[in-house]
Amino acid sequence: MAPSAMMKSQMHGLLAKCLQFHIVGAFIVSLGVAALYKFAVAKPGKKAYEDFYGNYDSMKDFEEMRKAGIFQGAKGLWNIKNFFRLNDLEVCN
Repeated sequence: MAPSAMMKSQMHGLLAKCLQFHIVGAFIVSLGVAALYKFAVAKPGKKAYEDFYGNYDSMKDFEEMRKAGIFQGAKGLWNIKNFFRLNDLEVCN
């Protein structure tokens, strides 16, 4: 092979060319990962919360836990109407 037939190596702009390729690739991969996370993790999680709290009755849940003996301070019959009754309290004037 003659020396004139050999191709010269790229000495100018090699880093810029490689960086441009890798930056575009990284941007595309990051968009893909963000879309995958949104549709595979965030949306199902949000739907699960909406389904759970859409018909959640906190008082029913509290009564079930109270009957199971989870709470130490609410062993007797607990009634929200009696809880806020103020006529049993002594009020200082």
